[in-house]
Amino acid sequence: MPPITNDWAAELKPEYKKDYYKKLFDFVGKEYATRTIYPPADDIFNAFHLTPLAKVKCVIIGQDPYHGDGQAHGLSFSVKPGIEIPPSLVNIYKELHDDLGCYIPNNGYLVKWAKQGVLMLNAVLTVRAHSANSHQGMGWENFTDACIKILNKQDRPIVFILWGSYAQKKAAFLDNPNHLIIKSSHPSPLSVYRGFWGSKPFSKTNNFLIEHGEAPIDWQIENI
Repeated sequence: MPPITNDWAAELKPEYKKDYYKKLFDFVGKEYATRTIYPPADDIFNAFHLTPLAKVKCVIIGQDPYHGDGQAHGLSFSVKPGIEIPPSLVNIYKELHDDLGCYIPNNGYLVKWAKQGVLMLNAVLTVRAHSANSHQGMGWENFTDACIKILNKQDRPIVFILWGSYAQKKAAFLDNPNHLIIKSSHPSPLSVYRGFWGSKPFSKTNNFLIEHGEAPIDWQIENI
């Protein structure tokens, strides 16, 4: 796993010394050595590399990486250019269109969001090919819980978008009144009708940021 070298590094350093992380590091290393694991090892920490702690304005929490060939690249809900847009992201784009009028692009590459301060964080950062949730319970949850606690301590306004019950478990670590928590059902086709449609997370995020003197997010993902 490539080291995190930006301002996340000092905050996360205590985690690397804990027993769970040592076990996780060994487990992940063996998995990459013996199986097909996604995302590619160099991409595991892309969410942190692309969105330094000091730049985080918004956090979108996913569950675990896409497990199909060539999809995952270290950002929740995002896929590499040239890969078919997954169903949940199709629904995210539809809500974005209804909320802010953004056109629906021909790709699912969300790096533009990450570079503007949207931390695209999965709760679990690796997965076996074609085996959803296969790395759950191995320690990643402890690591990403630590990340949420670090974000909770930040004094500037941050928006947490929690889609579905799995992401909403992270709300247990969020008690800073400076932040905004937006909850709805997951954009998955299985749950999208339970409150995701019409939830307007993108305009709510931008309105909150503007109210607190922060630049809004340009949510439009352009065609490639």
